[in-house]
Amino acid sequence: MKKLSKLEVSKKLKRLSGWKLVKGRNAITKSFKFNNFLSAFNWMTAIAFYAEKQNHHPEWFNVYNNVDVTLSTHDSGGVTQLDINMAKQMNLIAKKQI
Repeated sequence: MKKLSKLEVSKKLKRLSGWKLVKGRNAITKSFKFNNFLSAFNWMTAIAFYAEKQNHHPEWFNVYNNVDVTLSTHDSGGVTQLDINMAKQMNLIAKKQI
């Protein structure tokens, strides 16, 4: 998968609510806050199934109702369309959980 340029990523992030570039790294990040742990875990489970189908897995960190996500395609050395698609899916599923 082709790595996107910083300009391409910046343009795509304008259409992805809450996502931003990671400082000092070619990656994007967002923090999700859910009503409770169960909602956060249900969201993570739904994303895990999507990630497995795409063979593209997020970096994430969960504490209670918060999930911090970082997306980057390691094989490509930065953000690719796979990451943009994953971010869109995360936002979509989060709307149903929050």
